[in-house]
Amino acid sequence: MSVVKLRLARGGAKKRPYYYIVAAANTSPRDGRYIERIGSYNPMVAKDHPERIKLNEERCKHWLSVGAQPTDRVARFLDAAGLMTREARNNPKKALPGKKRQEREAEEKAKAAEAAEAAKAAAEAPAAGGDEAAAE
Repeated sequence: MSVVKLRLARGGAKKRPYYYIVAAANTSPRDGRYIERIGSYNPMVAKDHPERIKLNEERCKHWLSVGAQPTDRVARFLDAAGLMTREARNNPKKALPGKKRQEREAEEKAKAAEAAEAAKAAAEAPAAGGDEAAAE
C-alpha cells in the first residue's frame, strides 16, 4: 500500500518553472504519474498576483480528509489558503558551518595561537638579550 502525497510536479520550459500541485503515490516519480491535479503554482509571477497559486479547495479538503500528506511547500500553500494549519519550524543549527569546516577553523585558531606565542617569545628574548649587552 502506498501513501498519497500532495506535492509539486514540475512543468514549464527550461529556466521557466511552472508547477502542478498534484495528489500522487509517494513511489511515483516527481514529474510522472499522479492521481489527480488539484492546483498549480507559478513562481515567475509576483507574490501578490492571483495567478501565482491556484487551488481546487474542495479537492484539497477531500485529499486531506482521506489522509494525504502534503509536502512542506504544499503545506505552506494550504496554510495560506486556510485549509490546514502548519507549525512554523525552527532550526537554530542551520546557520552553523559543517563539522569539517568547524574542525578546520579550530586547527587554524590553534596554529594562530601558536604563532602568536612564538612571536611573543621571540619579541621578549632579544629584549632580554639586549639588556645584558647594555649592562656590560
